[in-house]
Amino acid sequence: MKIGIKEVVAMGIGTALFVVLTNVQIPVFVVPNTAIQPRMAILAFLAAVFGPIVGAVVGFAGHALGDAFFYGSVWWSWVFPEAVVGLAIGFFAKKFAVKEGGFASGKNLIIFNVVQVVANAVAWIVVAPVLDILIYAEPSDKVFSQGAVAFILNIIAIGVLGSLLLVAYSRIAGSSSDLKVEE
Repeated sequence: MKIGIKEVVAMGIGTALFVVLTNVQIPVFVVPNTAIQPRMAILAFLAAVFGPIVGAVVGFAGHALGDAFFYGSVWWSWVFPEAVVGLAIGFFAKKFAVKEGGFASGKNLIIFNVVQVVANAVAWIVVAPVLDILIYAEPSDKVFSQGAVAFILNIIAIGVLGSLLLVAYSRIAGSSSDLKVEE
């Protein structure tokens, strides 16, 4: 896992995008403080293209800064799960073959979505509720309900928007690698 200029730029731009998209939410009114958040698709996209470090940094810094700017305080028990999702998806970036133009194949799309479902399950069904209980002494029934709803909403956002972004980018990246220098 090499961190070069592209990865640093991806972290900066990705974090800024994540922060800006903090207030772009579709409320579902099932449990409090849960909504479909398109920013999760950006997180998954950057992790799948640039790897685990970029994914973890964008998830962690983006959520923390978004909370601080828009809500005045940081809800740490939900910051760490965002980093977990970015890190986990990023670990499989090479398998997805996004940069090589291979993501649009059914196999890589399926692998991506299996990985993102497992990553979201760990993050929102385990990490977030446990941290809510340990850090904020929140009631367990409330936080496990929130975590389950956040899990479902995030897999939808990433499964639809994230997959579309990755397919489009992979087609462009794959076709640009076919360019040859003329003599």
